Amino acid sequence: MSAYLVLETGEVYSGHWNGGSERAGEVVFNTSHSGYEEIATDPSYYSQIVVMTNPMQGNYSVDNSVWESKRIWIEGFVCLQIQKSPRDQDWIRRLSENGIPLMSEIDTRNLVLRLRSGGTPWGAIVQAETEAEAFAKAKTLIEKNKHKNKDWVWDVSRKEKEIRPGQMAMGPRLAVLDFGSKENILRELEKYCRELHIFPSRASAAEIEKINPDGLMLTNGPGDPADVEVAQDTIRHFVGKKPVFGICMGHQVLALALGAKTYKLKFGHRGSNHPIRDELLNKIYVSSQNHGYSVDVKTLPSDVKVTHTNLNDNTVAGFYSEKLKCLGIQYHPEACPGPHEAQQLFRFFIDKMLN
Repeated sequence: MSAYLVLETGEVYSGHWNGGSERAGEVVFNTSHSGYEEIATDPSYYSQIVVMTNPMQGNYSVDNSVWESKRIWIEGFVCLQIQKSPRDQDWIRRLSENGIPLMSEIDTRNLVLRLRSGGTPWGAIVQAETEAEAFAKAKTLIEKNKHKNKDWVWDVSRKEKEIRPGQMAMGPRLAVLDFGSKENILRELEKYCRELHIFPSRASAAEIEKINPDGLMLTNGPGDPADVEVAQDTIRHFVGKKPVFGICMGHQVLALALGAKTYKLKFGHRGSNHPIRDELLNKIYVSSQNHGYSVDVKTLPSDVKVTHTNLNDNTVAGFYSEKLKCLGIQYHPEACPGPHEAQQLFRFFIDKMLN
């Protein structure tokens, strides 16, 4: 039997099956040259099949220490070539053990051109003897999985508060609203803080007020920011009172709490090679990105300034308001995978906003 990636819009792509279970999800592409483990374990990829544009995958094995969460979140992994030598098949084995289908020997160039020109539809990776059989199996899988709970953030957020000690005894105590946080956001914060209180995404302002935090961090996460329940009201309570820093999904929900609007990008920004103009740090650098939505610049309040711009398409990559004590960054200053120039934004938050 052959492997097929079937899109809900009717296109069918054949390739080689490398194990796992048949699954469905939104089909997106990532332009990173490395970082397949970090990508697969990032909760922001919940309900997504990831197509890697870099042709060679799995070629530096696996390492649990680079995982961005405790599990794999992707629904499928698609690439042109996969490391499958007698010496090393670890990435294939790791995905298969977790039931994630891995499809290789597929024309990823043609597939990515389709996603770039036509957007990111849902699709399914299945095994079948014919395209007709693959289409029928995929249709059933897509229909079953597409209509799940809209608040994907709640699906991936921790359900109980967690307290972590920081490395700076005289540093701030931060409240973290978990929208599907990558571990490296928490690692970066631990460097500068004495304590992190990590709350579920639907935590109320009253719950957070009990710890009297010095500031509020809003993490990354999956899905449509408009579908995230409770968080807008929680954030709105703190805006102007406590410093607030939002990353990716956190940036988008912060914008909604400020009265702005968001919209779905045609194919999103996913990769570790996106150029940014940063007016806070006064430099241009390359960033790591993973999101499907953007903030509408025309709807931001007048006292919130766009300070970061994506130089590929001029979309909003960040905003800042000294008056309202809030900073939103659309990309990933914690990197992993990706370049590390933007990590200075954590220092900006701690030094400029919290002191």
